[in-house]
Amino acid sequence: MISITELAIEKLSVYLADNKINSPVRITATNGCGGASLALSLDEQKDGDFKHKTGGLTLLIDQDLSQSCGRVTVDYVEKSSGCGCGEGGFSLISERPPANSGGGCGDSCSSCGC
Repeated sequence: MISITELAIEKLSVYLADNKINSPVRITATNGCGGASLALSLDEQKDGDFKHKTGGLTLLIDQDLSQSCGRVTVDYVEKSSGCGCGEGGFSLISERPPANSGGGCGDSCSSCGC
């Protein structure tokens, strides 16, 4: 299950329109230096995807990822917290975090990601 806040719908819609992009937005699991996390990417629908349409957007998530993470909420946070780096960004929160396969660089990476 996917939910998305009104602010996230607005910010995604503006980004897609400004860049003349007509593509679904996929929720993916990535593995970085801090371990596994959720991210957004542009992609086409594939077999086995769960599709959620809202506010003129199409959000996709692989059914296996959806089952392992549970409900995923996409939000937009106006200001980055803690590092003073920018105007904000998207935040993806799941009931159950994606499986952590362990980051490769220990404490050498900043958690800020700016």
